[in-house]
Amino acid sequence: MTDATKDTRAAPRTPRERARAQTVADIIRLGREHLATHGAAALSLRAVARDLGVVSSAVYRYVANRDELLTLLLVDAYNDLGDAVDAAVSERPAADHAGRFCALGRAVRDWALREPARYGLLFGSPVPGYQAPAGQTMAPGTRVIFALIAIYDSAYRAGELAPAQPSAVVHPGLSADLEAVRSELGVGLPDALLARGALVWTSLFGTVSFEVFGQYGADTFSARDELFEHHLALLAQLAGFRSG
Repeated sequence: MTDATKDTRAAPRTPRERARAQTVADIIRLGREHLATHGAAALSLRAVARDLGVVSSAVYRYVANRDELLTLLLVDAYNDLGDAVDAAVSERPAADHAGRFCALGRAVRDWALREPARYGLLFGSPVPGYQAPAGQTMAPGTRVIFALIAIYDSAYRAGELAPAQPSAVVHPGLSADLEAVRSELGVGLPDALLARGALVWTSLFGTVSFEVFGQYGADTFSARDELFEHHLALLAQLAGFRSG
């Protein structure tokens, strides 16, 4: 791991650190442009170096290879999405759990439609030959789901979640997984609600992905905003929020 894959958002202190941080920021900016133009599989450090106006060997002092560039772009995108979600959620009162959930959902969709190439890097097809390093991508990559679970758990603790349906039986094998999740996140959600939250999470990203990746078809839905709001309202009901 090179210095480039460390937290690029930490404030540099010395002139040399500031110069290095600026170069890495320029590499990430150009990487985003190449991602949007050519796609993740075609990313090339040599092409980035050319647009940066330096020889490729100079870029390798900052970013070791294509995989490290992809990691930088992943972390950058995850944090940008996380920042957008945090900003949207923070605008709603802490006790407005349904409102905070809907703000989160709209922020995910707005960011995805604004940044389709970066959303595709995060949630689309895997890049051939690339394996994201969990140690560098796990924390930024879980920001949105952690924010969603925090809203959900807060609503549960406040008595603002409708109980899970009696028919929603959780298999004992799944209970072990849910217990591990509950322990890791420090939440009090019972199995049935936690499993229901997983469905809400995957359904939210599923409906966003269908729109971003054009899976509805060109002529199926023209009222895309209204369709998403309808889906979001249904997901809020599925989650069990008592008010919208």
